[in-house]
Amino acid sequence: MTDGGRVRRGLARPLLALALLSCGLARAQPAERPFRAFERVGVPWLRFGLEHRARVEHLANDFRHERDSTGLLLRTLVSAEVRVAAVVGGAELQDARGWFSADTPLNTTLVNPLEPLQAYVGLRLRGVVEADDALSVSVGRLTLDVGSRRLVARNEFRNTINGFTGLDAQWASGRADVVRAFVAAPVTRRPAASADLASARVELDRENVDALVWGVFAQSRPLRGRVQLDAALLGLHERDGEVASANRQLVTQTLRVLRGPVPGELDFQLEVMAQLGRSCASAAPADVTTLLHAALGAHAEVGLRLAAPLVPRAAVVFDFASGDADPTDGVNGRFDPLFGARRFDLTPTSLWGALPRSNLASPGLKVELQPHARVEASAGWRLALLASATDAWVVTGLRDPTGAAGGFLGQQGDVRLRWHVFPRNLLVEVNGALLVPGPFLAATAGRRVASAWVSTQVVVTL
Repeated sequence: MTDGGRVRRGLARPLLALALLSCGLARAQPAERPFRAFERVGVPWLRFGLEHRARVEHLANDFRHERDSTGLLLRTLVSAEVRVAAVVGGAELQDARGWFSADTPLNTTLVNPLEPLQAYVGLRLRGVVEADDALSVSVGRLTLDVGSRRLVARNEFRNTINGFTGLDAQWASGRADVVRAFVAAPVTRRPAASADLASARVELDRENVDALVWGVFAQSRPLRGRVQLDAALLGLHERDGEVASANRQLVTQTLRVLRGPVPGELDFQLEVMAQLGRSCASAAPADVTTLLHAALGAHAEVGLRLAAPLVPRAAVVFDFASGDADPTDGVNGRFDPLFGARRFDLTPTSLWGALPRSNLASPGLKVELQPHARVEASAGWRLALLASATDAWVVTGLRDPTGAAGGFLGQQGDVRLRWHVFPRNLLVEVNGALLVPGPFLAATAGRRVASAWVSTQVVVTL
């Protein structure tokens, strides 16, 4: 029996047990209010929580190397926070690991066992400027979700989560105006070697002292017509050290206007991200040529949710992230996604991750349905093109410097079904994706067969 066969066969019993548990809890828990263990303990100065996710994935004919990959990915998060008056102290432990078939390429987005994800102290104050405002200040090891989450995010779908060590301060008015500032060193996940990842060897992550990320963010309250504005200025400064780098010295400015979905009304979102600075073309130690960095990213979306059965919503979407058109012109034009997430826009990540927020132009359609109060379904379809036909498809490294292969990567379809068995306590989710290759993949790698991916996961939160 192959490694993939053993993995799939070994997953059958735990998945069946999870399914039976889901059905049992669905019958036993009719109430909508989620169960939280710290509320049952009843200690007013203590909050704690547990989240466990089990996900099985299979990727057939991986577009990177035409092999199959199968994995069982487990992620457990244990958190606690103590609050005395306005002073808080908190910690969060992450245990992310998996069991994979032999052909699965491993990296630190999949495995990060027994890691202190957060460890911080801080202040939580009210009435600082206005009677109903709130000020939050945290110092230590942190996770960050900023604005749209396209450039700085606490990862949700990915098995491991970005960590930072530094200072984060946020002020919010009673009417949802927000001002935020942070400065931190990114955390480098360990271990990194394939053999250590496969064996889930425990090695503590380390702060990258040769890198610094900072940001200032502002968000308006809902304005006339429910329109909301936000803007950010984000900086990343790094140099070669213990971690190889592209010596990025980048400042990214973002501006977003949005109107959230409401039944019977048009909704929209437009975010523009301009990136300037200096960088090398790669993180290779031999690459020491400093280039001017000038890149652009954008997301546009217009949708309509109907006040009808199934609460359907349809939207037209477009994502753009510039590529480097000419490697010899002294300018790096490839957009850098920094520490962002992309599941909600572009593509499922984990073993899939076909569409990056770099060198991409992708128009598409998506449809959302809610057939039951506890069930959500969505489907999307996209064309995937290189923003610059002479730059690389970043996730594969494939590139035709002449541009003769064209820029059409192919078509991607994806579906998701979520069942909130017990809302905010038990979630069952099924995902699928299909990539039909275009001429670029055939011309650069001789690949013409579609790639397909499916995953099933159960998330328990207490």
